[in-house]
Amino acid sequence: MKSLIKILSKKKLKISFAESCTGGLLASTVTSISGASKVFNLGLVTYSNQAKIKLLKVNKNIIQKYGAVSYECCLAMVNNLSKISKANINVSITGIAGPNGSTKQKPVGLVYIGIKKGLKTQIYKCLFKSKKRSSIQKATVKKTLNLILKIAK
Repeated sequence: MKSLIKILSKKKLKISFAESCTGGLLASTVTSISGASKVFNLGLVTYSNQAKIKLLKVNKNIIQKYGAVSYECCLAMVNNLSKISKANINVSITGIAGPNGSTKQKPVGLVYIGIKKGLKTQIYKCLFKSKKRSSIQKATVKKTLNLILKIAK
């Protein structure tokens, strides 16, 4: 984690997050490290569909057609966050931490992580095996930090 802050600092990169199922855990994890103020720009917890629509300007048709937990929603979240934040690296997370809210198509542990650096955007679909809410949230944060590390290098 400290290495991420160091790399971002060294490269003078700013980072911003739009979190849903992790509820701010990613931002909290990053800001718990000394030196985070040099790299951390903005963190939004857009937990409800309404917040995604109002704050992140996710088109409500995307949520109606694909659902909040979808590639399409994650992509809209990260693209629109980048417009708001003006950070070099923007990250969006949306998923089902459980234990409720799942369907056959969208099981507990399904998470989409979007990372946009410059003009390059990648959406990662993850399926975490744990059925425990906190484990899924922690696993999502760990995976996200590893992905950011790879992209930032």
